Amino acid sequence: MTRPYLYQALPGGIKGRARVALLLLATIAGYGPAIAADDTPAKQLFGAVTLPSKGTPQPEGFYSKGCIAGAVALPADGPTWQAMRLSRNRRYGHPDMIHLLENFSQDAEKLGWGTGILVGDIGQPRGGPMASGHASHQIGLDADVWFTPKPATPLSVKQREDLPFTTLLDTSKFLTVDPKRWSPTHAKLLMQAASYPQVQRIFVNPAIKKKMCDTWTGDRTNLGKLRPYYGHDSHFHIRLRCPAGAKDCKPQAAIGTDDGCGKQLSWWYSKEPWAPPKKDPNKKPPPPPKPMTLAGLPKACAAVLSAPTSGVMAASAPADVPVPAPSPAPDTVPVPAEKPAQD
Repeated sequence: MTRPYLYQALPGGIKGRARVALLLLATIAGYGPAIAADDTPAKQLFGAVTLPSKGTPQPEGFYSKGCIAGAVALPADGPTWQAMRLSRNRRYGHPDMIHLLENFSQDAEKLGWGTGILVGDIGQPRGGPMASGHASHQIGLDADVWFTPKPATPLSVKQREDLPFTTLLDTSKFLTVDPKRWSPTHAKLLMQAASYPQVQRIFVNPAIKKKMCDTWTGDRTNLGKLRPYYGHDSHFHIRLRCPAGAKDCKPQAAIGTDDGCGKQLSWWYSKEPWAPPKKDPNKKPPPPPKPMTLAGLPKACAAVLSAPTSGVMAASAPADVPVPAPSPAPDTVPVPAEKPAQD
């Protein structure tokens, strides 16, 4: 019997897609251990499942190496938010994240941030590695929010696919925020997001962190939650703490109590973060890293992948949402040795 929720367009041609579909059907049939031993990239397996698993919400593993059981979807449209890039099917997360985004959207509107927020990627229906775009967002506790406010007239499905990102940086200068694109409301928005106790950190571009360090005159208690990282100049990335009682969720190291405006920020303005990796001309280049497989994820992720579908979404996407084949992406991103976390 065909199970339409198992399949969406995948890279690799007809043979590659058929192989992934067969693997998923075998998993559903109860051959989880055999699937776990297979060398199919986990990003293909998790990217092929279009609905969450049934059961209690449970993040498994770490933000950049895990999955989630019992995820729920952010409704595609709300009074103070809209989900973007619906064809990606990445608006699933832990209920704590969905509730936070809904509440944050209301607070954002009160701050004067348009009519609310535009929400980018949260996670796939069962989390796990993605075919493109992120190393994290795997356990339902990460979400991207655009630095573009929700307009008064709701965006159509096509507009949500086509609307370009807008950087806040002055691209003619090194790590500098463009004053024509920055406003005090941007700063208030970030500090509002950082004010929620369940938020552990928020990734922003180093230039945006510096702008906040230099100009924020309010309470700086939560300024340290804003963490500089590559990219993040057209959106910011909210990360929640592991929920209470989530025994299989691996927490990230604490951020400390300072505002993060000292040596850590200065490091980003040195040459080190931007220098290409040093190569030894006498050594043979190492082979490219192998894609993460299901066997490399927490053991519970095989069960998450094979679990029955919940059959229920928080809200259905509009019927005309296109589903393009995801493009391949590297399985790793550059990570400074002294800086934690991956986007």
